[in-house]
Amino acid sequence: MAATTTGLLRCLHRRPLISLTRPSPTSTAFIAKAFSTTPITQASKRIRPDKRITLIRYHLSHPLTPRPLRLSRLRALRHWTVHRAWQVHRAAQRVARERELERMYNSMRDACDALRLLEGDGGSLYRRAMVKKGVFGPGGWPVEATRLQTEWPARVAWQGGWKR
Repeated sequence: MAATTTGLLRCLHRRPLISLTRPSPTSTAFIAKAFSTTPITQASKRIRPDKRITLIRYHLSHPLTPRPLRLSRLRALRHWTVHRAWQVHRAAQRVARERELERMYNSMRDACDALRLLEGDGGSLYRRAMVKKGVFGPGGWPVEATRLQTEWPARVAWQGGWKR
């Protein structure tokens, strides 16, 4: 891993971003401008370097860019092991959260089905429960839409002593 990064840096630093020297007389751009009979519009159609590579070179050689990590084999193995364990832990948390949401959804669906199939009223209780008209008051707005949706509530529900 460290050898690949070092090789990449070495490859990107071979050519400078900006040449501070004059072009040599044998350079094609110099010859095309000074001695060519070809129209300038055709002579200027030379291959330009890829902007992405230029930007990568610029940012890698920038003075504020921190140096790349150089880890020994054992340290790289430890780093990879801890990183992989963290990823496995996060995946397990995500699966548990999805299972919990699926369980709650299935429970609500089963409750609605039980209301719909309730004998005696012909499903009128279910239909009345599903009506959304007037739920939020006259001209009301759902409370869920008035604040940012988060998974957990705030630590402090209301700051009563807050002043501008």
